Amino acid sequence: MHEAGSQETKTLWVPMVDPEIVKQIRSLAALGWGKKRIARELGVARNSVRRYLREGAAAETQTRPGAWTLDAEQQAVARSLLDGPAAGNGVVVKRLLAEQDVDVPLRTLQRVLAPHRQEKRAAELATVRFETAPGHQMQIDFGEKWVSIGGMRTKVHFFVAVLGYSRRIFVRASLSQRQDDWREGLAGAFRTFGGVTQKILIDRAGALVVGEDRESGTARVHPAFAAFCKDWGVDVTACRPYRARTKGKTESGVGYVKRNAIAGLSFTSFAALEAHLARWMAEADRRVHGTTHERPIDRFERDEHRALRPLPSPVMPVRERRVSRRVSTDCHVDVDTIRYSVPHWLVKRTVEVLVGDDEVVIFDGRTEVARHHRHSEPHQRVSDPRHFEGIFRQREEAATVASSPIARSLDVYAEAAGGVA
Repeated sequence: MHEAGSQETKTLWVPMVDPEIVKQIRSLAALGWGKKRIARELGVARNSVRRYLREGAAAETQTRPGAWTLDAEQQAVARSLLDGPAAGNGVVVKRLLAEQDVDVPLRTLQRVLAPHRQEKRAAELATVRFETAPGHQMQIDFGEKWVSIGGMRTKVHFFVAVLGYSRRIFVRASLSQRQDDWREGLAGAFRTFGGVTQKILIDRAGALVVGEDRESGTARVHPAFAAFCKDWGVDVTACRPYRARTKGKTESGVGYVKRNAIAGLSFTSFAALEAHLARWMAEADRRVHGTTHERPIDRFERDEHRALRPLPSPVMPVRERRVSRRVSTDCHVDVDTIRYSVPHWLVKRTVEVLVGDDEVVIFDGRTEVARHHRHSEPHQRVSDPRHFEGIFRQREEAATVASSPIARSLDVYAEAAGGVA
């Protein structure tokens, strides 16, 4: 094993110029043509003409050293190093081999390791389709797309859930992709399907995963999302990193939504988009699925509906997010592109906003100062006229003072007196 890689010298018979061209070179030379004229006539280099005329038949072959090779034992060691301490780096394998007195060119090593790399890559890519039992698993994911809503180009986030067995699909549009939106999407899917699966499979999204356990290599789910799933009685599992195909059903579902549900469409309002998605989901569940060759709704009604766990009772809260916002000069705070009013005397103050399932409640310290119905229409202004009463009264008083004769400027009297003050 401590012998250097071997190198064999072989005579390789490689034609340098087409044999017919070589014959023409010699024929023209026999007629007395000069080398420069022959080269120009046949379109070959002048040095090539000289060599073929000078060396005769020997010029038609070349001798070069053979390629470096590694014996079977050395190749096995190189493969083990590639899989082990070298971590797939051929340069590191070359260095480790050199420490064992095996000096081999990097290009030769790459050629030797190429078949092994291809086998590993094929093994990593090869998958066995995993068909889940009815009610066992649901896969969820988010996608995003720019959509024209009310004439404005708006980035819309789409929560997509796919039942693993029947392939029924659920889609919910939102203006953000926070953990609240994941929870609302998940709750909406369970309510639409009329039950809860045993497990859900998630991506390693930043809103859901807070790190990885070094010993087991498993993802650590965000405590708030884990508690939410526990309340609904569903186990949550994060797929392996860079293995999106482990949740291929919802990956293809996201693409299907983009290509089929909303491609090339515009909507007059966010509500119109939601209504369109509700109709589209019903149509999608009644198409013949390309993998199962059945309609998802038929598989669901026949096998999966009864396998789902019942929805929790009472209804579990879904959204409860607290955010800090600075009140703008127009007496509003911005939450997910939607502006909610607060009393005018809070301008430039920082308030706390509690975003719930149906309401948005605003606090100044511990005091509630505003309460609004939660809206979903992007770029909308939700205002309470009572928040501006002080401003309107001051403006009316100012207008009254300005129109009073007592409040006239001295310039008015000066003008009436012919410009003399």
